[in-house]
Amino acid sequence: MTVLERFLKYVKVDTQSVEDVENFPSSEKQKNLGRMLLEELRELGAEDTVMDENGYVYAKLPATDGGKETKTIGFLAHMDTSPDASGEGVKPQLFSNYDGGDILLNEEKHIVLSPKEYPELSRYIGQTIITTDGTTLLGADDKAGVAEIMTMAEYLLTHPELAHGPIAIAFTPDEEVGRGVDFFNLKQFGADVAYTVDGGGLGELEYENFNAASLSVTVHGVNVHPGEAKNKMKNAIRIAMEFDGMLPGTEKPELTEGYEGFFHLMHFDGGVEETKLSYIIRDHDRERFEGKKALADNIGRFLNTLYGEGTVEVVMQDSYYNMKEKITPDYLYLIDNAAEAMKALDITPSIQPIRGGTDGARLSFMGLPCPNICTGGHNYHGRFEYCVLVSMEKIVKLLISLCQ
Repeated sequence: MTVLERFLKYVKVDTQSVEDVENFPSSEKQKNLGRMLLEELRELGAEDTVMDENGYVYAKLPATDGGKETKTIGFLAHMDTSPDASGEGVKPQLFSNYDGGDILLNEEKHIVLSPKEYPELSRYIGQTIITTDGTTLLGADDKAGVAEIMTMAEYLLTHPELAHGPIAIAFTPDEEVGRGVDFFNLKQFGADVAYTVDGGGLGELEYENFNAASLSVTVHGVNVHPGEAKNKMKNAIRIAMEFDGMLPGTEKPELTEGYEGFFHLMHFDGGVEETKLSYIIRDHDRERFEGKKALADNIGRFLNTLYGEGTVEVVMQDSYYNMKEKITPDYLYLIDNAAEAMKALDITPSIQPIRGGTDGARLSFMGLPCPNICTGGHNYHGRFEYCVLVSMEKIVKLLISLCQ
């Protein structure tokens, strides 16, 4: 089965994860893809194949002659798709020999994927673009990675003449809701080093990601009739607005790039008596990250001196840290190896920081160094998501090369 055939098959399986639920995985339907992958791996002849009670799929490819003394290299991708857009009823479309113009995704709804809004499309003139019909996400994040790993596995298992060491494979649930390795079994996986195949456009190679934390602010107010409110009312909405106004105005996602961190206000709900704000805090630099957290805490303390103790409650929880701390310097050879393999395949390496996180970030802090490799997709988490077929085919070759 080709990487395209696999990808088109996988994206039609709805695996959308769900935020803010206690169940793991957050949606049982993720296991539908897990069972499909497990069956395929067994049919291909992979060893130690299992899907555990949490929905993780594990498998091994045995070493061939000439590779038995090497370390075990691992590859991971996640099965779930983002809660940000529907993953139900995905209708993938292929546009061959892309001409560089607008791509009409949905004639009835007048939905167009345009290089005016997404100029990186111009890189792929003459190639095959895989899109949605404009009503759902595509699921390239990360079913492109799943398809690429599976196609690599099939190639290696059907070409035993290729010398390689032992290979570990895993597919995880709930990455999109930040819980992808909550119950990951490192012993079952059995890799010494690994790569997540969960990046973007062809050539992306990443070993730096954000330090991340969640920030919840609850403001307790006092509501009385507005006609009698003087010196009595304490408007939680306005105090919440004061809190947000005291954060640095330039440190927002829409104003930052590269290594610049931010406070991202995601939800603002409530009324006069109680208002809640939900943020995420991000920064690549650990010292600046801790400074952002301290600033939020200090703003809460200051507002409590103005409006009374207990008016503003600030709760923060760290989510993950920058894997650079665990990759450098001892495991930078993983980046060097990937960059050299890319160059041999006429892929230009683009080593850049991730403005987000991956399962690999948490795995690196669990003792498994795990940088991130591209999948060939763009515009993740939305209905303008697309993937490039030539990129996917080259990434399969890249994974095979890294195994060798």
